[in-house]
Amino acid sequence: MHSKISKEPTILRRPQVQQRTGLSRSTLYQYIRDGEFPASISLGPRAVGWLESDVSDWISARVKLTHQGQQPAAR
Repeated sequence: MHSKISKEPTILRRPQVQQRTGLSRSTLYQYIRDGEFPASISLGPRAVGWLESDVSDWISARVKLTHQGQQPAAR
């Protein structure tokens, strides 16, 4: 018997996003301004985070572009 386990969305904070992507803080925010990285979600008045699935999808897309011989936009 197979049961589907529903995984709750995971929110990553900025240091975790930087560690996963290898981007600096300034580059991360520049990519967001340019529409090249998923926007953050508000967690409170002074806190934001990113959905882990959005970050993982972005990483996968960058890898796919690289494997296809295309160069992602560099900063």
